[in-house]
Amino acid sequence: MSMEFEDIADTRTPDAAACRDIYLMGICGTGMAALAGLLKEKGYNVQGSDSQAYPPMGDLLKGLGIPVYLGYGEKNLSSRPDLVIIGNVIRRDNPEAEYVLRKGIPYMSFPQALSHFFLHDRTPLVVSGTHGKTTTSSLLVSVLMSVGEDPGFMIGGVVSAFGSGFRLGSRPWFVLEGDEYDTAFFDKRPKFVHYRPKAAILTSIEFDHADIYPDLDAVKAAFTRLVEIIPEDGLLVACADWPAIRDILGHARCRVITYGETEDADYMLMSHKTLSSGTEFNFISKDKTPLKALVPLPGRHNAINALGAAALLIEFGFANKTVLDGLESFQGVKRRQEIRGIEAGVTVIDDFAHHPTAVKETLAALREKYHGRRLIAVFEPRTNTSRRAVFQNAYPGALVNADMVLVRETPDLEKAPPGDRFSSKRLTEDLKDLGVDAECLPDAASIARALCKICKDRDVVVIMSNGAFENLHERLLTGLRKGAGPARALSAEAAGE
Repeated sequence: MSMEFEDIADTRTPDAAACRDIYLMGICGTGMAALAGLLKEKGYNVQGSDSQAYPPMGDLLKGLGIPVYLGYGEKNLSSRPDLVIIGNVIRRDNPEAEYVLRKGIPYMSFPQALSHFFLHDRTPLVVSGTHGKTTTSSLLVSVLMSVGEDPGFMIGGVVSAFGSGFRLGSRPWFVLEGDEYDTAFFDKRPKFVHYRPKAAILTSIEFDHADIYPDLDAVKAAFTRLVEIIPEDGLLVACADWPAIRDILGHARCRVITYGETEDADYMLMSHKTLSSGTEFNFISKDKTPLKALVPLPGRHNAINALGAAALLIEFGFANKTVLDGLESFQGVKRRQEIRGIEAGVTVIDDFAHHPTAVKETLAALREKYHGRRLIAVFEPRTNTSRRAVFQNAYPGALVNADMVLVRETPDLEKAPPGDRFSSKRLTEDLKDLGVDAECLPDAASIARALCKICKDRDVVVIMSNGAFENLHERLLTGLRKGAGPARALSAEAAGE
């Protein structure tokens, strides 16, 4: 089946007021669980299905009282809901998808539903780009709250101040993380084309998502679609440091404001300094006013993320001081350089980094923040792209800033095409050639044991993965807490086996 969004909207979608019972397929995904929470908050009866109710989203749904069927089957839909929302993890041959199509049950994609139920009477602020979406959108929400606004939001991470990645809020603002990944099996356009952006921040563009985009030109074409749909009275705030962004700015019909380190940027980052409290940075605003800000996150890349958020809000008329005060009050995002604990003098950090550029920036920021301390990087290549060989030669340079690197063997390697599969063992050999102490290990348990043998007081361990990494963070902290330090190996019990 190949059906465009417009066809679905015309023939398959009930009016929002006519819906009462809504069913979500793939409900435990980050975005889908958040959408389920928003729908429940708005008064709908919500339930759904997934292959497993894994944390943290499984726990979130349980706490919200949203029933989840484990496994997919026609019987789950026997009550015939008014609407089925189909996540992009769902394939055309899924038994529930087959049943929905066969029985003519109204259905939507996740981004279409988000737009249909929540955006038509709001002012959507969409944050998009290869890197920095979650942090930048969270900064936008935090600053808006600090100046007395009540924004709704849908973000692909947990905003620490709210303990959630979603919130209904009230008009006018709704902040969205705009993902370039495809929408659903029946709509292969990027998710963000559905989000009605009044304004957008474009943080970066480089090649990613090798499973759906063949090259950088295809990625640029996707982001061009976002730029083109911002209305003439809207605003595009774009990071001018990225050549690929500069290439597509001519497609904008709206006003364009640039930011970054580039000398001709409207909001130009002049300097930054990483402190124990975060990153202090100086910039010049569009009207040539020199300003100083502090964001409680380490690293140059976070100074630039904060600058993008500040530029958008200042251009919308918020006062410089209130915006800068809002940045300083930011409480962070879970899984973005989040300190999970300190045991036996070892600081354990969780970070979402998986693209080579994000890995490199994360390590550079931590090197600045924890200057003089040993930095141990643990990397899991588990995304659809990192399982492929496309970045095989880029990861050594991204990880070289660590003193030691432990790499997990690639999980679910069979999901990558034969002949195009990433080699964790080759990565460790390449790192050794660069003078980095590196080792490839099969799983989280073996990594936890190895870390507890080698970790010393004042070490910093950053665990980088886009998944739960088999609860490695807690395994390591538990082992350190139980005294499995340099003198002996982590016991099987402490490793969680």
